[in-house]
Amino acid sequence: MHEQAEGRAIATAPAVGEPGSDGIAGSGLRQSFRLGDLVPLSVSSVGPMFSVAATGGVMAAQAGWWTLPAVGALAIPFIVSSFVFRLLNRHFPHAGASYHWSARIVGRGVSRYQAWILILAYFFSIPPIAIPASSYTLALVAPHEHAPAIVQMLVTLFWICFAAVPLLLGARPTARITQVFFAIEVISLFSFAALGAARWSKISVPIHFGAPPIGGILVVAVVAATILDGWEIDSYAAEESRRPRAHPGIGGIVGALGALGFYAILYPLMLGETPLHQLAGSPDPLVAWSHRLVPAEPWAILIPILASTAGGLWLTSFILTRALYAMGRERLVPRQFARLNRARVPHVAIVASLGTAGLVCALQLFVSSLGSFFSLLLSAAGFFLLAEFFLDSITAVVFLTVGHKRLPDVALQPHGHPGLLLGALCSSAVMGVLLVGFFVYGPRAFGGGIDATLGALLGLGFAFAWWTRRRAREPVTFEGGDAGAPGAAGAPGALDA
Repeated sequence: MHEQAEGRAIATAPAVGEPGSDGIAGSGLRQSFRLGDLVPLSVSSVGPMFSVAATGGVMAAQAGWWTLPAVGALAIPFIVSSFVFRLLNRHFPHAGASYHWSARIVGRGVSRYQAWILILAYFFSIPPIAIPASSYTLALVAPHEHAPAIVQMLVTLFWICFAAVPLLLGARPTARITQVFFAIEVISLFSFAALGAARWSKISVPIHFGAPPIGGILVVAVVAATILDGWEIDSYAAEESRRPRAHPGIGGIVGALGALGFYAILYPLMLGETPLHQLAGSPDPLVAWSHRLVPAEPWAILIPILASTAGGLWLTSFILTRALYAMGRERLVPRQFARLNRARVPHVAIVASLGTAGLVCALQLFVSSLGSFFSLLLSAAGFFLLAEFFLDSITAVVFLTVGHKRLPDVALQPHGHPGLLLGALCSSAVMGVLLVGFFVYGPRAFGGGIDATLGALLGLGFAFAWWTRRRAREPVTFEGGDAGAPGAAGAPGALDA
């Protein structure tokens, strides 16, 4: 009762399943995730093996050994964000997470703009995962063949469909298959770490930092947003948690700290045992490193990279589809996105987002005139992910300075979170500087069109916020009761359609 009163303190809208909320949402998402499901989801969603494989070449080219402090510098604000997410989840658990918190704390206009940023951040992250999944598969089964575009597309579609299966079957199947793929990744990661440590004296290369490339470090820090995110998935799974106020956010903290731990192992070993010229710009830096560890055995690294890539594909889609489901209830996007199937998952949002991602992949692979444009567009994923977390930090600052005081328990027992407030302020400053710096140094790394592209997409966000101003409903709240509790949203039989 105490925690539910907290969640209603700033709410003025109907709760999920109550009269006045979106009827097509039916009985709501099924509350089936336990803490033992949320933690693996958050850690696996980081996808450390794929993240290093996908971005390691760009980072090595831009900053060399300075990649390490660049990633470490951004990791601190992300870890602070994980504790912020934990606090906000205790007060406002919701499938829309970030954009919903913004509506409850900052204002609906800012929330609508953040909804646009959220869609861009996670949608632009899907094709850069799906196409490499195809490349790693083909490299594994036909290592010496150059596959035509049609074959690459067919394999990409296979992985997109494969990702859709657990998502459409429900929360528990998604958690189970994630745990299997994550086990493969973790076992491989620690095996390579042990092998790398054992062979350090034989294959290590000279360590040389040189003068710090300021522009390169700023670019790497922005790109690092794509390798440090993912842990926030348990916040978007809040309405599917059996204990929505107690468990979401814990997995995020574990995932954020785990991400830093993974990269603290992988990056120094990869950089320290592989000549920099072999890593810089390489599409497969982990493969280059594995050739020095286990020569002529590329499958040893390709299998865990593929497992990491596949897991990242459906887990990134999970975040996007839960956000679209929440937006559909409030008419920010078509109401059909809030429809649920028999497994009580947003099947329209799943099919629409993955289908659109497949179309983007096809255009990138088949239409040469559009291929470079979409490559430029998709490289912006890191920028929008960083922008999303920047807005979350702003929301946290407003909540910790103004909104927190309005909660009933704080009025009865005044208390604050000065350490978290300081962390949120510092995180906002760091992320804001990086976002501005990317407009200056980003064109050097990604081409002259990146700044104009980002500016246009940011501008479209204002159009989206204006267009949805009249059609959007009041924010739909989620009571956050434990599964099986009387009247809990999503409890068996409580709110059947």
